[in-house]
Amino acid sequence: MPNDSKFTPGVTLSLAGRTALVTGGSRGIGAATVRLFRQAGARVAFSYRAARPQAEALSTECGGPAVCLPIQQDLATPEDGEALVASTIKSFGDLDILIVNHGIWPPVEANIATMSAAQWRRTQAINVDSVFGLVHAAAAHMLTRPLHSGSARGHIVLIASSAGQRGEAGHADYAASKGALISLTKSLSSELAPHGIYATSTPPSPSAVPATSTRSPALSSSSAPRSPASSPAKSSTSTAAPSSSVDLPATAPHCGVPTACPGFALISEFSTKENLSAGPVYLIQ
Repeated sequence: MPNDSKFTPGVTLSLAGRTALVTGGSRGIGAATVRLFRQAGARVAFSYRAARPQAEALSTECGGPAVCLPIQQDLATPEDGEALVASTIKSFGDLDILIVNHGIWPPVEANIATMSAAQWRRTQAINVDSVFGLVHAAAAHMLTRPLHSGSARGHIVLIASSAGQRGEAGHADYAASKGALISLTKSLSSELAPHGIYATSTPPSPSAVPATSTRSPALSSSSAPRSPASSPAKSSTSTAAPSSSVDLPATAPHCGVPTACPGFALISEFSTKENLSAGPVYLIQ
């Protein structure tokens, strides 16, 4: 895909031959990530909970279920996460890349003195417990893959939030869950990097997606939606399989700077040499 003329040529990302799983992939950041990875040549499985029409339309847009597979799966327990990884491996035979993008942001503010225990537990169940199951199953599979000099056994990317770094009044449950993902990334990096599995976390700013209590924050804003590579995705209307690589601008569209877009954290991860020293933490601040 040629670069848009208004952007400076940047990195060419090629994921040909790779298999990725994107959770919460039917809309917003998840859908943009699915498009980006398909444009780069990867086979992609992605989960959705209730948005079947959007999921099926995205699959068709990106080449059909043989290369872009929608999987309906609740994600609220470790067992749910393990089941999703198992379904992906059963369908595609392998898993190189796990992108944990799903999450819940309760839309009504509740201060800590009035927040119900049920809300706290539900947010942690979806945003943290299911992530354990996903990472547990994905890492176990990746560790069975051969490790060759100069290559990785796998990549794990956890989409966190700026709320996990700075907190968010009225949403302590959400902020705590995303802070947990940031800490989990550091542990995963220390544990898994010596075995050729690299972990990344990126905390995007709020992204404009249809309002729902089962998605990441859906905040109206005067700015354009801030999702990875959203401009190239919108420009493509063909249902044919995308090309095996995609040229990416040096400055993120809609974001202004690379660190504001989760897509650019993914780019920096997958375009970096994979024979790095043990223990790196790719945590975009």
